Amino acid sequence: MRKKRKRNKKRLPVIPLFFITIAGAAGFYAMRTLEGIGIGIAAYFVLYIAFKIWLKSRKTSKLRKSGIREVDKMSGEDFEKFLGELFKRRGYKIRYTATSGDYGADLILKDGKDVIAVQAKRYSSTVGVKAVQEIIGAVKMYDATEAWVVTNSHFTRQAEKLADINDVYLIDRDELIQIMLNKR
Repeated sequence: MRKKRKRNKKRLPVIPLFFITIAGAAGFYAMRTLEGIGIGIAAYFVLYIAFKIWLKSRKTSKLRKSGIREVDKMSGEDFEKFLGELFKRRGYKIRYTATSGDYGADLILKDGKDVIAVQAKRYSSTVGVKAVQEIIGAVKMYDATEAWVVTNSHFTRQAEKLADINDVYLIDRDELIQIMLNKR
């Protein structure tokens, strides 16, 4: 026997429906006619669309200011140098590791007593578990107190889980943009 599938009815979310009702009521209160309800609801939608456009333009403005598009075009080595300069401006002392045989760390940051091993991954796709595994190995090699993986992309769920278990700090595209925008 075939099981009956439940139909997935789409319903309007409660909050937007509440605001539409309030807008209609405000229109009726102001004009005391049914046309006032329509005008109130129309005004609500115009304001809602204007707000959405403003939010989107604000986000694209942040992206333009951050220079993330230039980062996306960099080579891996250029990305490491870029991160070095970025962290130097934030007060860290920087040491670059060798290009090959770096034991999983591309940068070593020093901030007082803290030593941070950083793995830089300039990718066009998501960053996986391998990057987290590499930086975990680098912690002991460089006697680091913290481990970071920085990317211009995003991390897979598996990488996030492994990082969480091993206290590795992940800096993804969104956080990198924020760091770039909040220069000291």
